[in-house]
Amino acid sequence: MISSSHLVDWLLEGLELDASLFHVGRYCGGWHASTQGMGRASFHLVVQGHCWLHIDGQEQPLQLRSGDAVFLLRDLAYRLSSADAADDACALPRRAMEPLDLQAGDGVGLVCGFFDFNSGLSSLVVEGLASWIVLRAEDPAGSAARALFGLILEECRRLPQPSQTLLERLTHLLFLYVLRQQVHAGQPLGGLVALARQPAFAGLLEQLIEDPGQPWTLESMAACTGLSRSAFFKRFNELAGESPGQVLLALRMRHACQLLKAGNTVEQVGARVGYQSVAAFTRAFAKAVGVQPGAYRKGVAGRA
Repeated sequence: MISSSHLVDWLLEGLELDASLFHVGRYCGGWHASTQGMGRASFHLVVQGHCWLHIDGQEQPLQLRSGDAVFLLRDLAYRLSSADAADDACALPRRAMEPLDLQAGDGVGLVCGFFDFNSGLSSLVVEGLASWIVLRAEDPAGSAARALFGLILEECRRLPQPSQTLLERLTHLLFLYVLRQQVHAGQPLGGLVALARQPAFAGLLEQLIEDPGQPWTLESMAACTGLSRSAFFKRFNELAGESPGQVLLALRMRHACQLLKAGNTVEQVGARVGYQSVAAFTRAFAKAVGVQPGAYRKGVAGRA
C-alpha cells in the first residue's frame, strides 16, 4: 500500500492542464490590469520591479516583487496595479504593455497567462485547492520553485523575444512545484487531496485508482473504510466535496483515456473500466470527456 503522501503526489502530478501565455511585457506609470470575468484560472509572474495585488474581500493588498508569482485558480474579483490603495488602483487606466526590458530601472515586468484544467479528475483536484496561491521568492522551502523561476527569468532575457512554448511549460512545472510545497507545508486543502490525507480513505482511494473497473458499490466502498454506508457517504462528501460515485466515474474516465491512448479498442476499454456494454461506456465517456471514445482514440493516434 502506498502512503497518503504519495497518493497526494500522484493526484497533483497527474493534473492535466494547459498553460497559455497572453502577456509578456512591462507596465510603466500608473496602471491596473485584471482577467476578472473571463471565467478562467490565471497566473502572473513578476520578473522585474514590483506591483500590488488587490483581491476583493481581502483587507490589505499584497506587494509582489521580482521573483514572486500569483496563481488564481478561480475567476476572482481582483486587479494588479502600480497603486497600493484599492481606490486608486480602480481609478487608474488599463494600459497596453510595452516590450519587456529587464535592464530598465522603472516599471514592472510580467509574464501572464491562463490555466485550463481538464474536466474529470483534474477538476475534482483543483476544486479542493485554495482560490489563490502566492509564491514568494524568499520562501526558504521553495528552492525547486526558485530554480524554475530562474529558468523563466533566463528565457525572458532571450532576444529578440522569449519562447512562448518554453515559458508555458516552465510555468506549468512551477505551478506543480508550488502545489507540492503547499501540501507538504500542511496547508488546509479540500477535495481529493483532503481525502488522500485521511488514512482510512487513502486506502480506499488507492484501491479505486488501481482497479476502477471493479463493480464498486457504496457498500463495498464503505467496507474498505470500516464505516457504515450512511456514515461513509456523509464523511466522503464532507472531505471530497463530491459523492463517491462522481469520484469513481472521474477515475474510470481517466483510466479509460490512458487505455485509449495506449491503443486499446473501445470495447476493451469499456470492459476494463467497469461497463457491461459498449453503448453504456460510450455514453458515459462522451458526457464526461466531451467526445466519443472512438474519436478520442483517433485524435490521439493522429497527434502521434
